[in-house]
Amino acid sequence: MTKVKDQLNRPLRDLRISVIDRCNFRCQYCMPADIFGPDFVFLPRNQLLSYEEIERLARIFVGLGVEKIRLTGGEPLLRKDLPYLVEMLSKIEGLKDIGLTTNGVLLPKHAKALKEAGLKRVNISLDSLKDELFGEINGRNVGVGPILKGIKAAQEAGLGVKINMVVKKGLNDSEIIPMAQFCKDNELQLRYIEFMDVGSSNGWKMDDVVTKKEIFEQLSERFSLEPVDPDYYGEVAKRYRYKDTNVDVGFITSVSESFCSSCTRSRLSADGKIYTCLFNGNGHDLRDFMRTGVNDQEIIERVCEIWNGRDDRYSDIRTAETVANRKKIEMSYIGG
Repeated sequence: MTKVKDQLNRPLRDLRISVIDRCNFRCQYCMPADIFGPDFVFLPRNQLLSYEEIERLARIFVGLGVEKIRLTGGEPLLRKDLPYLVEMLSKIEGLKDIGLTTNGVLLPKHAKALKEAGLKRVNISLDSLKDELFGEINGRNVGVGPILKGIKAAQEAGLGVKINMVVKKGLNDSEIIPMAQFCKDNELQLRYIEFMDVGSSNGWKMDDVVTKKEIFEQLSERFSLEPVDPDYYGEVAKRYRYKDTNVDVGFITSVSESFCSSCTRSRLSADGKIYTCLFNGNGHDLRDFMRTGVNDQEIIERVCEIWNGRDDRYSDIRTAETVANRKKIEMSYIGG
């Protein structure tokens, strides 16, 4: 195995693969409906990576040090026959973990097949427990019920389940405590995600961010929490455990407490571009390069060149100027 490191000595350990740029939701912080409307042009099928192309690239990335793969979108469960891809990936020697990020609506239909194919866990987005507010956030007036059914289906299938909650000030910050209580009662791991300036369509302002410190202070008034050591180098979530339980709660703090120094993630877009940072709009095309008939060694050399040259640390250097002027890619295209 050839392991690679970037300009800041960060290894390549995690690969996020967007399998589709479409979604059945229009969440305000990701695919707002006023921009991603009925006439929005998504990628045609022939521009998406085939499952065979995804498997080939994934195998190459694992050979370079990747241990964990997460499938994202858009909404990945909109991609036909996704369990087939999971099964292909699960056979890659050296790959330790395959996860999936989803809104959960389609999990009752697919959870069992995904588990049988080799999927280990799902992250399910749920930003409120109130039907009306959640429907407003997801832009489709979908209530909480379908997501709760998806959570139950994932649990019954034997998948690990985490809940992702993006917190935006003045929108759903009143749901911080109810969501914590719900997840604690149901033994679900919860991840609070600070509202991030990903892409250019979500109207991000620093004033809208509820920081980890603010959320933690609210939780501490209600619950007794103790810190949990990271499970591995590059773990993004800052985790705490409710005392006398096995349930933990975590924070994704890319705005208030940067974790650039230990970021080991690369992202593969649905049309085969590699992005070395969630906030970097400059992708490196692998799809067309691969379709010219190059061999694996040539792809390996290209990926090594990209990762070895990586010096991204956007959250470390975020300023009003970088927020306004940096070219970014939409989260719905690159995955979270």
